[in-house]
Amino acid sequence: MGDIKVMNKADMLERVAMWSNMKPNPQMFVDTRLPEHERDLYSVIGPGVSEDPETKPAITDAQDFNIAYIGAEPGKGAALHSHLTVEVFIPVSGKWAIYWNEGDSQEEVILGPLDCVSVPPGVLRGFRNDGDAHALMIGIVGGSDNGHVDWAQSVLDRATATGLKLDENGFIIEAAE
Repeated sequence: MGDIKVMNKADMLERVAMWSNMKPNPQMFVDTRLPEHERDLYSVIGPGVSEDPETKPAITDAQDFNIAYIGAEPGKGAALHSHLTVEVFIPVSGKWAIYWNEGDSQEEVILGPLDCVSVPPGVLRGFRNDGDAHALMIGIVGGSDNGHVDWAQSVLDRATATGLKLDENGFIIEAAE
C-alpha cells in the first residue's frame, strides 16, 4: 500500500468542480464557428486539447487525464478530428452519434446515457447530438501531454472562411491577424 495522505478541506475544495459555477467556452476549438459544430464546452479537469489559450479548467491538477463536459443542441457536435491520445465519450443525456473515418469508410455508433466508447489515438472522430433535445456528454482525453487536435483539412478551410485559424502553436486566432 502507498503512502496515506491527510488532506484538509481547503485543499480538497481546490479539486471540486461545482456545476453551478462552471461557464461554457463556446469557442474552445477552431470548428465551433461552423453552425453544425456549435457546442458548449466545459473544462472540468485540466485544459485537455483546447485551442483557446484562455481556457480555465475548474480543476487545474490534471494527472494523466482531462475531463470536459459537452453540451449541444440536436444535430450539433464536433467535426472530424484526431488526438495523440485515447478519447473516451460517455453520454449523460440524450442520444449521441460517435463517428469515425472520412468519406466512404465513415462508420458510426449511437450511444445513450452511460454508454461508453474509447477512440484510439490517431483515428479521425467526431460526434453529434443525435436526439431531439439539448444533451450532455462527458469527454475524457488521456495522457499528460495531449498535444493539439489534428483536424481534417476541410474543417480548417471552412473555419478560416469564418475568420478563425490556428497559429503555429495550435491556438485559435482571428484569420485577419
